[in-house]
Amino acid sequence: MPFHTVEISDPAFTEPGVRMVTVKSAALKRRADLACYVPLGHQAGQRLPLVILLHGVYGSHWAWLYKGGAHRVLERLIAQEGLPPMMLAMPSDGLWGDGSGYVKHADADYAQWIVDEVPAAAALAEPAVAGAPLFITGLSMGGYDALRLGALHAEKFTALSAHSSATRIEQLINIVEEPRELFQLADPDPLAVIDSLKAHAGRLPPFRFDCGSEDFLIEPNRELHRQLTEAGIAHEYQEFPGAHTWPYWHEHLADSLRFFARHLPKT
Repeated sequence: MPFHTVEISDPAFTEPGVRMVTVKSAALKRRADLACYVPLGHQAGQRLPLVILLHGVYGSHWAWLYKGGAHRVLERLIAQEGLPPMMLAMPSDGLWGDGSGYVKHADADYAQWIVDEVPAAAALAEPAVAGAPLFITGLSMGGYDALRLGALHAEKFTALSAHSSATRIEQLINIVEEPRELFQLADPDPLAVIDSLKAHAGRLPPFRFDCGSEDFLIEPNRELHRQLTEAGIAHEYQEFPGAHTWPYWHEHLADSLRFFARHLPKT
């Protein structure tokens, strides 16, 4: 077993399809949580692609479920558009301060938690995702690392998506309560999204990102789109009406899930 301890919720006491998982994380050196959702009607043994959804600052593992309604978006797309069933894994960021940035700190590796441990924990809750295609998306801080970690670990992910993304770690450091000197970063990899994408341009999985036209991060997203275009790196970028809010992310999570469905390997 990849974890010293594992706790998985009893389905008799959760709403259908929802599973809560707590593991002792070697990367974080403490317990960590993720919420999972398995589509209704999933047949035991049927292989399921896995979608990791990363929350933003101030959030936790329950945010995509109970502020973003991610499970309801997925079920609607399955029922109305014939989207292939996928499992959702929604981890906390490790709960450092207002937001860890999902990067490696001197005392804990929040990136390794996401890239290596979250898929392993999800597979303990639902074995059908073991070895299945892996996707990653997120909002704001989570969008930052969906693109960054997806680029740095391109061999692990089938496709990437992001919503309302931060594009540089400074944008996150500037909006949390913790003073800059407490961010004792020890990440050896590029911290800017564009640098991560450029460094691995020859092996990137397909990726997309979007932002609301009234979002305070709209200009960084437009700049990232310009930088990628100038570098000749294939990507999809969209702008929609909306701000940095849960109604926007609830609506446009569907764009990520449709994108992932298009990039599922043909069987």
